[in-house]
Amino acid sequence: MFFLTGPVMAGEDYHEPLRGSAERRALMDAIRPHAEWNLGQPVEFVVHDLRVALDHAYASLRPQRPGGGQIDIRETPMVRRGAEDPDFLDNVAMHVLYQLSGDTWVAVHWSIGATDVWWSDPELCATYSAVTPEACDF
Repeated sequence: MFFLTGPVMAGEDYHEPLRGSAERRALMDAIRPHAEWNLGQPVEFVVHDLRVALDHAYASLRPQRPGGGQIDIRETPMVRRGAEDPDFLDNVAMHVLYQLSGDTWVAVHWSIGATDVWWSDPELCATYSAVTPEACDF
């Protein structure tokens, strides 16, 4: 069963889950372990863009500490582990592509601090263009 939880704009095939909705919470909970493993705990998200079309979703997020505290990229676990060089990151901005698996949202592709629009890759667009139309309009 599929319910629209937000308005769909003319010409758009996606909706934005409403603040406080179970769908929005499930999407944030799907990416939270990745964010906390890489950025440290605890993390909350400022949502810049959140789009859902049937069983696919896209999010543009700004992780922060609860209450609005900024995350210092140089002090994150991912940088301390040597997994990322902070000089090559666009701070902590996150982009996420999700897939609904049964009743569970899964963060399938994601990035922290990406400096390119990696979700415009034709292979990803074949699946996610409904939620990333501006990136996939070739």
